[in-house]
Amino acid sequence: MALLLDARDATAIEQAAQRLARGGLVGLPTETVYGLAADAENATAVRAIFEAKGRPADHPLIVHVAPDAPRQAIDAFASAVPAFAERLIAAFWPGPLTLILPRRADVAAVAAGGQNSVGLRCPAHPVAQAVLRAAAAQGVRGVAAPSANRFGRVSPTTAAHVAEEFAALGDDALLILDGGACAVGIESAIVDCTRGHPVLLRPGVLTPAQLEAAAGEPVWGRDIGGAAPRASGTLESHYAPRAKVRLMDAKQLRAAMQVLGNDAKHIALYTRTPIEAARGTPRRRMPDDAAATAQELFAVLRELDATGVRLIWVETPPEGPEWDGVRDRLNRAAA
Repeated sequence: MALLLDARDATAIEQAAQRLARGGLVGLPTETVYGLAADAENATAVRAIFEAKGRPADHPLIVHVAPDAPRQAIDAFASAVPAFAERLIAAFWPGPLTLILPRRADVAAVAAGGQNSVGLRCPAHPVAQAVLRAAAAQGVRGVAAPSANRFGRVSPTTAAHVAEEFAALGDDALLILDGGACAVGIESAIVDCTRGHPVLLRPGVLTPAQLEAAAGEPVWGRDIGGAAPRASGTLESHYAPRAKVRLMDAKQLRAAMQVLGNDAKHIALYTRTPIEAARGTPRRRMPDDAAATAQELFAVLRELDATGVRLIWVETPPEGPEWDGVRDRLNRAAA
């Protein structure tokens, strides 16, 4: 099985950096979710990410850079940075925001899925930052790190989730740093900066209003037309457990449970509203707060899925931009 190390140990950070520099894979905690990391400029190492995840080679990865000299790292991968992107970087890096920028033609083609753009992020997690700094000292300018799960499945928010996803990989193939549970819990917002104005491709915990205030101009929706670059986590079906996820409002949930009665033993519930259900029904209460729901969402889906139910019924999240990221992940899980 994979080698699991305590990230509080400085020697573990150095081991992770050395493995990245040698072209190996590392399970890396970030504030959003755990990533499956490799040197973004090592084509063989990046292909190993795609192989381990079962991810299509044309589905681009996000490159993570160290916080000490982010502009230097950006210039290593991006050929241009619009003014509004500079403002977003100043406001939200390090943090849960990925920017799609024009890619320098001579770098990270495999990580970019062959596109002429590249996704860049500077994570806020202290373990991720320590590894990125240590790896940079060994010549690794950026680390490609999609979520550390099999393609299309529920993203991991603990080191145990990563170990479970890649149980077939030995310690010579994967080193996992245990940095505790992720504080944000869903992936970063992705803003496309290649079309002359900011375009939100994937929502996160940052709201459109926050992004617009920082960018100094309107943030467009991804449905504005024109050719958008491919980006991580934007397929219609994604973040899915083995059990089928169905979204319903409280009224629909109550009616459905009343119809099924004691025949609902194959169903798990994740709701804010109290719903009467048969004894023994696996269930978790959804927090009333969007950030708290985001932080636990993937862990709850994994927990309910592990009970062996065939269906997970989830109460539709409330309206409001602060719930956009949660709503997006649930809609894709249910697609």
